Amino acid sequence: MKKLLVPLLFAAAALQAAPAALAQAYPNKPIRLVVPFPAGGATDIFARAVSQKLGERLGTTVVVDNRPGAGGTIGSDVVSKASPDGYTLLLATSSTHSIGPSFGKVPYDAVADFTPISHVGNAPSIMLVPNTSPAKTVKEWVEHARRNPGKLNYASSGNGTVVHLGTEYFKAQAGLYLVHIPYRGTALAIPDLVSGKVDVLFDSLPSGLPHVKEGRLRALGITGAKRSPLLPELPAVSESVPGYETVTWFGLYGPKGVPADIVNRLSGAINQALQDSDVKERLARLGIEPVGGTPQQFAAMTNADRARWKKIITDRKLTAD
Repeated sequence: MKKLLVPLLFAAAALQAAPAALAQAYPNKPIRLVVPFPAGGATDIFARAVSQKLGERLGTTVVVDNRPGAGGTIGSDVVSKASPDGYTLLLATSSTHSIGPSFGKVPYDAVADFTPISHVGNAPSIMLVPNTSPAKTVKEWVEHARRNPGKLNYASSGNGTVVHLGTEYFKAQAGLYLVHIPYRGTALAIPDLVSGKVDVLFDSLPSGLPHVKEGRLRALGITGAKRSPLLPELPAVSESVPGYETVTWFGLYGPKGVPADIVNRLSGAINQALQDSDVKERLARLGIEPVGGTPQQFAAMTNADRARWKKIITDRKLTAD
């Protein structure tokens, strides 16, 4: 009996040690970071700004995988169904985990199907118009739109995204009637905005600013609570439309069930990467504020943000269609 008991005890000890050993070995292969929007957009720019340093901190390669479509829900759904081994992550945004779920039309549960890892950054948007627009300021554009109700349109990164809701909120605050034209990402809307087929786009600062600097588009205002140090001459939209403010948050998730040891390893690594001087300088040039923090803080922030957008959707009787 004793001869039988000893091997069983060794086997039990090995099973108990297995999860710890796996966590210690993590990562031993490349990590896929899914970006649920097209290349060239704000989320993609952010992912590429931090992926290399994150990989260095973890001792592996972090590969950015763009999976755009349906306002970010396609890529997010891919991650929600991935193995919870820490090798498939999602760079989520306000669109994928606050606004989309508030409409109730996403194929995943934004809370139950994901493991929060870290809130990684915030970015305001800028109000962009074609160079041919008659408006040189937010006030002039609002007056132009009021004189032409239903004749002007706006682009978004898709139904149910922060760009869609942020612009609808702008419409409500300014008392405007604009036609919505959804795209699969703001990067895909830029050519039509440049050509004048689209009248306005509230694009995230990281992806919109280069087009302004290159002289392809005109910026009228910024959607943060105050002016950005990056563009101190650009007024806040709220200076002409009181009470208006929106920012896009970016955050790192894994699928449901990622082991706590791996979550803590990832959270620590992304926080360290955000403190890297090169990363901070690059994000500052893009107008992104690095945040960081614990998984618990990230979860609390997203819960509060969902509640805020849910109230706006309900009060304004908005739909994702």
